[in-house]
Amino acid sequence: MDHFVYRDNQLYCERVPLEQIARAVGTPFYCYSEQTLQHHFAVFRDAFAAAPHLICYSVKANSNLAVLDTLLQQGAGFDIVSAGELARVQRVGCPPERIVFSGVGKTSQEIRSALEYGILLFNVESVGELHRLNTLAGLLGRRAPVALRINPDVDPQTHPHISTGLRRNKFGIPYNQALALYREAATLPHVELLGLDCHIGSQLTALEPFVDALRRVLLLLNSLEREGIPLRYLDLGGGLGIPYEEGRLPPHPRLYASALLAELAHSPFAQRQGTLILEPGRVIAGNAGVLVARVEYSKEGEEKRFLILDAGMNDLLRPALYNAHHAILPVARRFGREERATDVVGPICESGDFFAHDRLLPTFQEGDLLAVRSAGAYGFVMSSNYNTRPRVAEVMVRGDRFAVVRRRESIEQLLENESLFGAST
Repeated sequence: MDHFVYRDNQLYCERVPLEQIARAVGTPFYCYSEQTLQHHFAVFRDAFAAAPHLICYSVKANSNLAVLDTLLQQGAGFDIVSAGELARVQRVGCPPERIVFSGVGKTSQEIRSALEYGILLFNVESVGELHRLNTLAGLLGRRAPVALRINPDVDPQTHPHISTGLRRNKFGIPYNQALALYREAATLPHVELLGLDCHIGSQLTALEPFVDALRRVLLLLNSLEREGIPLRYLDLGGGLGIPYEEGRLPPHPRLYASALLAELAHSPFAQRQGTLILEPGRVIAGNAGVLVARVEYSKEGEEKRFLILDAGMNDLLRPALYNAHHAILPVARRFGREERATDVVGPICESGDFFAHDRLLPTFQEGDLLAVRSAGAYGFVMSSNYNTRPRVAEVMVRGDRFAVVRRRESIEQLLENESLFGAST
């Protein structure tokens, strides 16, 4: 459920017509619905109400400060993967005990910053990282709170670029090495061993991979219990998908939670009232945002028709990177227009610059506005300045009001940090 709806054939975000925003801020722009973010978070949070839990929104999905603040006010914690994301969640006032730090390549400075802030957990991904944490925590006179991220070698049945739980992926500790590393971690003087982490991928559309991974994790948890290493936190990551196209519905968060909690119910971890950590990202933000663009040209090729937009792959990379499907809607519906197979493309000098191939769409004219759906996650955060294109504005809608929550970049800003050879001071 989201709050992008047609009223009188105009596409609205909540109670604001997108055309009104386009007139005010120009195109392209990202538009986020605050009510949709709140609703999606509440549904996910409430699904796990039967167990002690902490929902740590995955900041990499959409890191805009207004988005983070909206979710923080709903009770969210945050899953971060960089010092920049740590700075963002600090900026909105997130308490340190609601932050977990994931990622395979944490630098020494990133680790120091997170230790000094006093975050809840580091999700450790390698032997080297574990020993670096121990050393740096010792230098600061602290103990580093640690969960080991375990790679369960479970096929998530998703796109290979967003699979993280197979043995060939770069993420996590190999399952067969995990018990030995837990034993080693328990001996380190500046490590506080608190949890186990497992995240197998993104945009999963079936429950079976989640359940398979959890079963493997529970076998390891039970072995740790027998060895006198009880853990306080079990972090099961994120990955639940969203419906990018009709007819392909991922499981509802209630079914997802029910399946996981049923597996956990009789485990020693559950009987000790251990805390479950979840890291949803896409399922919260994905359908809370759209990318609005304007048709610059309608072009008839020898084999097909093209709609050329003022937005490109630098603004929304997912179709080029994953061949991802995003629904495309007219901002103003006009009935009676012929539908034809159309390629929707951008102005970038790459054949991979597209939003849709052979999509059945009504005839659009130059100047018409389009909305690219399901763009609230991995949209703006993956955008770039390729072709020296300024990144677009981000807008948040609250009821019948909207605000620019990130200003459009200017070409002057793009050139500001550059200089001719020898001219810098």
